[in-house]
Amino acid sequence: MKKITLVISILIFAVGCKSLRSKSDGTGAGNSDNGIKSETTANGSSEKMDASPMSYSATGSDSGTIAGLQTIFFDYDKSTLSVGEKSKLTSNVDWLKKNSKLKMSIEGHCDQRGSNEYNLSLGERRANAIKQMMQVMGVKANRLTTVSFGEEKPLVQGESEEAMAKNRRANFVPVN
Repeated sequence: MKKITLVISILIFAVGCKSLRSKSDGTGAGNSDNGIKSETTANGSSEKMDASPMSYSATGSDSGTIAGLQTIFFDYDKSTLSVGEKSKLTSNVDWLKKNSKLKMSIEGHCDQRGSNEYNLSLGERRANAIKQMMQVMGVKANRLTTVSFGEEKPLVQGESEEAMAKNRRANFVPVN
């Protein structure tokens, strides 16, 4: 009887330790492979890929913490992009192609000039213009959604031209 009790105790302890190890950081990083998986590529070679779950800031590209994903800025009262901002959009498209399982929410934002209705409309034009450009660059429409916040979510507070310029933007939020 003592042996059975001892065996059951050891099994319970072992299962409990395994459960703690795999949940230690919420990503399964306690596993011996640290989320790294080996995948076979189209040409038959093997490539290591990080298969651990991804977690992104709810503020998306505005957070500045998502490597390769950048906020796009607009000139006053415009929904077209400058050459430099088009380059950033190309980088964002490349990022989205590399992260092919994710969808993207494109948020249109404005500075505080103009009425709420006008700014919601301008934010929508900005987000839709970005979505159309991304589709032309090869991103499928079903991976992109748009929303306008108008002037409701400023990135920077203030009335200076510098502050307002930072609020005229398209923010990119990865969505699972």
